[in-house]
Order: sequence, then structure tokens, then C-alpha cells
Amino acid sequence: MTDRSNSSKNIGDILILKIPFIDDGGEENAIFPAVLACGDGLGEKILIDCGYPGFLRKLEEASDMAGCPLPKITSVIITHHDYDHCGGLFELTEKYPRIRVIASELDAPYIEKEKKNLRLAHSEAVYDTLPEHLRPEAKFFQDSLEALRPVKVDIAVRDGDSFPWCGGTEIVATPGHMPGHISLYVRAHRTVVTGDALVAINGRLRLANPSYAMNVQEAKASAKKLAGLNADRFICYHGGVVVPDRRRTR
Repeated sequence: MTDRSNSSKNIGDILILKIPFIDDGGEENAIFPAVLACGDGLGEKILIDCGYPGFLRKLEEASDMAGCPLPKITSVIITHHDYDHCGGLFELTEKYPRIRVIASELDAPYIEKEKKNLRLAHSEAVYDTLPEHLRPEAKFFQDSLEALRPVKVDIAVRDGDSFPWCGGTEIVATPGHMPGHISLYVRAHRTVVTGDALVAINGRLRLANPSYAMNVQEAKASAKKLAGLNADRFICYHGGVVVPDRRRTR
């Protein structure tokens, strides 16, 4: 596979945002949200995932640089309710209230906080089994998840739902990392936006860290499902763009 992970080149009317940051371990890192810019007269501009809490300014800078300022965004799709994908959602929709929120039917209750965040529930369940020295970090993680503000989901989607964006875009259910995880297949560009169903590591598609998968077997099945689309490229939120020369993942 050819690595495009350090590239911010656009794919037709799909824009790729690169948002660099320093992670909790003090290392340089980046996330790669995508924007379906829909240069087809529809007027739609769809952001896919929106980063951590406090990332709004970074998101604004990246979208400005890509030529699609946030005031032009009409919708945001949340692939799943992990902290790094939807943590900035409340800030985004508070400042830009015209933006519609799209998520899967399964994930919507967690984004709206009608149900407890699955990462929070898991962390609380294992907290008493942790060594003492790990408990402060776990408690900080729990407090961070508790602090996320609820946001109303305007459009709930399911596997196979199709939209006219960028010549035709299909919702692909990719459970495993999270039960309600979705990816997108932009058919006209033969491009998959993976969320965390796949990540790019050293120029290759890989399963996201299995230790964070709610169901590893489902996650593997979802990775195979995406590989079976025979897409020309994959936009990974973690790692950037991968153009496969062998269509297989592991």
C-alpha cells in the first residue's frame, strides 16, 4: 500500500483536514477529519467527526486552510461516540447552531446522553480491579467523559442508507470498535471514510487497537466488509489516506 498519511491533498470534492496536536504522552500526533464538499450544486458540506473537546479553534484553522470554513458546514456525521471523535461536538454546534448532527441509530442515545457512554461504563466497571497507581488516570478519564455535554442528533442513520452527497454516499455499519460505529462509502470517488473501523499505520490499513474494541470479532468482520468494497482509497481518522495496491487488511 502507498502511504498518503502525511498528505492533505483533496480527493475530488472530498477535503481532508489535518489537525496536529501533542497527545497525552507528549508525542506529536494528528487526526484527519474529512469534509464531503459536494461540488454538485446541492450546497451540502458534511464534516465527518470533529475532534476532542477544546479542538474547535484547531478545526476552524484546518477547515479554513482547506477552503471550507466551518460557517459553510451544513452537517456533521459522528462515526461513533468516542471522546476523540465527538468530544468537540457541543462546542461546534453551540457556535454553529445551523449544523445538523448525523449519527447511527445505535449511537444517538449516547451522544444525547440518554444512555451512559460505553467507555465510561467500562471504566467504572473495572475501576476497583485497577492497581492504585492507575486509578487517578482512570478517574480523570471518567471525569472527562462525564463532562461531555449532550447534543441532539437530528438525523439517525442505519446500514445501507444512501445520500446524494458527492455523487452518492452510503452509510456502512461497521460495529466492533463500538456497537453503533459507522463508516461511509463515497461511491463516485471509490473512497471509504473509515472512522475507527480501520486506521493507517506505516502506510498500511490496520484494525484499530483491539484493546479498545468492544467486540474484536465484530471489528475484524467490519474491516473485511470495508476491504470487500474494493475502494481505491481509504481516509483514516488516525493516519490519513491510504491507497491500496493489495486489497487486504489484517
